[in-house]
Amino acid sequence: MTFFRLAWRNAWRKPLRTLLLVVCVTVAFLIYGLTASFLAGSQGAAGGSDDILGVMSAAGRSTPMPQAMMARIASTPGVATVTYTTRLRGFVGVEKNVVSLTATDPAALLAINGRELGLTAELVGSLGAARDRVLVGRALADAQGWTVGQHVAITAFRMARQDGGRDWRFEIAGIFEGGNASTDTYFMIGRYDYINTARARDKDTVDAFILRPRDGVSTSELVARIDAAFANSASPTRTQSEKQFLEAFLRQYADVGLIIDLVVGASFTTLLLIVVNTMVFAIRERTFEIGLLKTLGVSRRRILSLVLGETLLIFLVGGILGLALARLGSGIAGPTLGLVLSLLVLAKALALILGLGLATGALPAANAMRTPVTAAFRTR
Repeated sequence: MTFFRLAWRNAWRKPLRTLLLVVCVTVAFLIYGLTASFLAGSQGAAGGSDDILGVMSAAGRSTPMPQAMMARIASTPGVATVTYTTRLRGFVGVEKNVVSLTATDPAALLAINGRELGLTAELVGSLGAARDRVLVGRALADAQGWTVGQHVAITAFRMARQDGGRDWRFEIAGIFEGGNASTDTYFMIGRYDYINTARARDKDTVDAFILRPRDGVSTSELVARIDAAFANSASPTRTQSEKQFLEAFLRQYADVGLIIDLVVGASFTTLLLIVVNTMVFAIRERTFEIGLLKTLGVSRRRILSLVLGETLLIFLVGGILGLALARLGSGIAGPTLGLVLSLLVLAKALALILGLGLATGALPAANAMRTPVTAAFRTR
């Protein structure tokens, strides 16, 4: 009887009880895997870049700014490349099926954000054949079942056409993949000149300017320089990094990171109490056997290791199952919800499995190690 086999047999002495513990651990690590994947993905605080700056109206993202402001921004010392964007938000088919399109100068966007979005010169060049052509992100294309060459219609929520209608029709010219798994690709990229010419209101205005600083330029100094240039103008600005914008956008609704930490903390605290309580009673039922092992010469350290081994096995089985389910969930819903089960998340999960396994087994293992042989025999 090897050490591992003895610990395994002890852990499954009562299969139903052990199975319920494994289910509890599985659910806890499923919650952790999904929530950590959300934070690691494009919708979490880790999304966005510190090297790309966005210039918006100080009154808010919904307030348009004159397109002519771009020349002044481009002439600001420290700015390498700049372009403009206007957002068309609407739905396809039913109102719950919300999509968005970023109308911009595709060639300038390639220079600023092409690497992060996975854009190529060939993809951007495919938009030149017709002004109503668009590039669709991989996540959006997979979610909608769209393919290259397909024609789609977006019913805008606010942006009306000159003819009074709100239906905007586009042809899919290509699909961009994103620079990595955490890149948000649940949107489309189109030509600003097409949107600007056809819309009924706010012509020659934009929602934001995006820019990339020159190498070696301090982004904080550049932010202050741009906002100071427009401080006393008719359109004062607020400049921030892409990452700061995403974090601020999410905090409009809630502090996502805090909520996730509370949910995960509550699940692990409950798990800790359940497993500790169960293991204490399980070891108490085997008090006589522990005394017999000590009589046969098994050391106190060996007994301590056996009990810790039982809890570690339970956490390993349950934790691996939970992470496997989280991986499956992130693979199915990842493109839509921005879930990324990265290696860092898996490493943290493994550390939690080991830490919780040792923490829950510490009390029952210490009790088993300290139990006198005479007291153990009196229980029979």
